[in-house]
Amino acid sequence: MSLTEQRPSAVSAALAEDRLGVSSIVFFVISAAAPLMVVAGSVPTAYAVTGVIGVPFAFLLLGAIFALFAVGYVTMARHVVNAGAFYAYAAQGLGRTPGVATAWVALLSYNALQLGLYGIIGSAAEPLLLDWFGASPAWWVIALVAWALTGLLGLLRVDVNGKILSVLLVSEITVVLVFDIGDLFHAAPGGINFEGFTPGSLFVPGVGAALATVVAGFAGIESSVVFAEESKDRDRTVPIATYLGIAIIAVLYAISAWAQTVPTGPSGIVKAASEQKTVLIFNQAVAHLGSTVATIGSVLFVTSSIACMIAFHNTTARYIFALGRENVLPSVFGRTSARTAAPIAGSVLQTALGLIVIVIYAIFGLDPVTKLFFTFGAFGGLGLLTLLTVTSLAVIVFFSRNPSGETAWRTRVAPALAALALCAIIGLTLINFDTVLGVAPDSALRWVLPGIFVVAIVLGVVWARVLKVTRPEVYDNVGFGAQAVSGGSK
Repeated sequence: MSLTEQRPSAVSAALAEDRLGVSSIVFFVISAAAPLMVVAGSVPTAYAVTGVIGVPFAFLLLGAIFALFAVGYVTMARHVVNAGAFYAYAAQGLGRTPGVATAWVALLSYNALQLGLYGIIGSAAEPLLLDWFGASPAWWVIALVAWALTGLLGLLRVDVNGKILSVLLVSEITVVLVFDIGDLFHAAPGGINFEGFTPGSLFVPGVGAALATVVAGFAGIESSVVFAEESKDRDRTVPIATYLGIAIIAVLYAISAWAQTVPTGPSGIVKAASEQKTVLIFNQAVAHLGSTVATIGSVLFVTSSIACMIAFHNTTARYIFALGRENVLPSVFGRTSARTAAPIAGSVLQTALGLIVIVIYAIFGLDPVTKLFFTFGAFGGLGLLTLLTVTSLAVIVFFSRNPSGETAWRTRVAPALAALALCAIIGLTLINFDTVLGVAPDSALRWVLPGIFVVAIVLGVVWARVLKVTRPEVYDNVGFGAQAVSGGSK
């Protein structure tokens, strides 16, 4: 039986077309990056843990590296359109077996990033609830409310999610900029200092930990291509949304990280971040702008967490859909809702996994911030770096086999430079993974988590070989997306 015959309807074979413009995709990209969560959480953590004051320059440097990666990435998007972007690119560039292995890494990474967010929502909401009502429910109760909301929205039309994210994101960025302005008008006695923007402030002992800590702030920059099948004029929309998303994230984070040093001075930011941690930015807001503005920021910190959940939920559901559509996963995951065209089975699976994780952490009394949010986030971030590197290599190989008229810069030079830079970051991340996780240098966890990806790759290779032997028609269509469903692959 052909793949086409296995599908009950055309609705199950494709996502809804022409629903997302540049702005909607940018909202998904930046929401996944969670600006306020990064500014309030990752930035002070980077200062406190590493003692490096070059965090603003780190964001600009990583922004340049990710922009370099995007050159080959969006070029590939013009030739391979698939909601399972990393998986499809690896399959069509490096081969079907590496493609399936890449899919396993992608599923692990995105699920980790998505599920880890349930660990931060409680700590984000608890101070507000205590202030307003004098009491707060357990973190897992708050997490379950966010879980239910995210699961419900995941079943709606993708453009509905985009509109919700747009409202949350605009409000979030506005308050971050207001906080930044408040800091700039209350400089330390030594005046405004730009040391954090100099290379010398970053390339000191601890640079690896600093880069590893802030790299998670860019999670989501790759999601523009995931929505290519649902975008309007994708050859124009996807590149613009990708570059715009990277630029906004890099500049906003760099300015905000620097602004936090202005009231304390470069010499005082590490001490302040170590003492105040994630409430540093809100304490500065209270001092400079008043409690009302700080409270608004705290509310948006909660909505930032939810917006990030929505963005990652949608992205992960589409990876699951892409694999189900090609029967690499059970075909039920390759079906979309007749009413909303959302990948309903993948969305429900995400919701079920979220419930399991929340219940387990609640039953065993595990710390949701350190053991769920930070651990899952670090794990997912390492996987994301791996996916970006593999994709850069896949772009080079794909265009070497398929001459397309694209320039050498887009198909060879930029992807090669990006791969080298990403490999360097992975190396630095692994060297400093104990710091990123907040564990002792001799902790087994720093090696166990990367080892899980090795196991996933091995299992992916084995599964690909099983498919090749037992279901060759499925194996032959790996990475071809909607073309596989319609019989358009070769």
